[in-house]
Amino acid sequence: MRQTKTKELTLLAILTALTIVLGFFFKIPTPTGVTTLLDVGIFFTAFYLGKREGAIVGGLSAFLFDLIAGYPQWMFISLIAHGAQGFLAGFSGKKRPLGLLLATVIMVGTYFLASSVMNGVGAAAAEVLTNTMQNVVGMLGGYLVYLGVSKVVKP
Repeated sequence: MRQTKTKELTLLAILTALTIVLGFFFKIPTPTGVTTLLDVGIFFTAFYLGKREGAIVGGLSAFLFDLIAGYPQWMFISLIAHGAQGFLAGFSGKKRPLGLLLATVIMVGTYFLASSVMNGVGAAAAEVLTNTMQNVVGMLGGYLVYLGVSKVVKP
C-alpha cells in the first residue's frame, strides 16, 4: 500500500512540474496577467488519471506557476480556478462533455470575478476571450497528448 502511494505522489509531482514547464514554454502577457499552455498539462492529467488527480495537478501547478512567474496576487485564485477545472475535466463517460464545458465556465468565470474586483469589469471582460481560448487549446493539446501517451503506457 505504501509503495503505491509513493508512486502516485511521485507521478503527480512530475506531472505538476511538467505542467509548470509547459506554462513557461509559451506565455503571452495580457493586461491583467498571462495566457499559457498550463491547461494542456491539466487537461492531460484529468483525461489520463481522473478528476482527483486533475484537481491536484491543476491547483498546484497554477498556484506554483503564479508564484514563480511573479503573479502572487493570483496564486490562490488560480489554485481554486484550475483545481476545479482539473476536477471537472476528469469526468468520464457520458458526463465528459458536461465536465469539459463546466471546466471552462468555472475557470473563465472565476478569473472574470476576481479580475473584476482587482482590475475592474472592463479589464476582466477583455480577458474572457483569452481565457476561453486557453481552455480550448488546453483541451485539444491535452487530448492529443493523452492519445499519444495512452497508446504507449496504460495508467
